[in-house]
Amino acid sequence: MAIRMIRLEGDPVLRQVAKPVPEITKNIHKLLDDMADTMYDAEGVGLAAPQIGVLKRVVVIDIGEGLIELVNPEIVLTEGEQYGPEGCLSIPGFHADVLRPNRVVVKALNRHGEEITVDGEGLLARALAHEIDHLNGVLFIDHLPEYTKLDRLRK
Repeated sequence: MAIRMIRLEGDPVLRQVAKPVPEITKNIHKLLDDMADTMYDAEGVGLAAPQIGVLKRVVVIDIGEGLIELVNPEIVLTEGEQYGPEGCLSIPGFHADVLRPNRVVVKALNRHGEEITVDGEGLLARALAHEIDHLNGVLFIDHLPEYTKLDRLRK
């Protein structure tokens, strides 16, 4: 297991769409382990593989209730709305309120290749949506009004 370098805003890999994982291998297990170590070391609640330069559809999340590992996650249901603070390990030091679904249901594979469903509300829903956005080349700042983005650029 190893701590990987987290890519920062401006790195082109963060804007690319990650590719599905065709098979769960020992390399995917190592990736999941390294991602969890990196997330915990950076004191984050989630990390997507593109954030460490790996264009694979792999996410780890821990909002304080235990590690969730997702391979090829897909949002299958969203409900409601919540507006609240977000930050990102790839954009250190910047936080802003973002509109997200209040409930998110995700289907994915676990590290053993078994299909799982994660039903998250509140912070877990926010983390799921945020990390899956990363797999599609979307950063949380893309959800901000234009004036907020311009303000941020001036700082």
